[in-house]
Amino acid sequence: MTWAQRLKRVFGIDIETGSPCGGTVRIIACIEDPAIIEKILTHMNANAPALDATRRLPVRAPRCLSA
Repeated sequence: MTWAQRLKRVFGIDIETGSPCGGTVRIIACIEDPAIIEKILTHMNANAPALDATRRLPVRAPRCLSA
């Protein structure tokens, strides 16, 4: 079983289907070296647009309204 299949089975996360179009996603690399991961994340953060301080980030989980 691949790690993508395990994520889907255990957590219900389907990383093999693209969310915008529903097409099949092809995994081209698995980066595990912490130094390389840090470089990539630093680069992505440096190129990210600045967030407006008044804008709220989207909620990641549904809220339970019945209580």
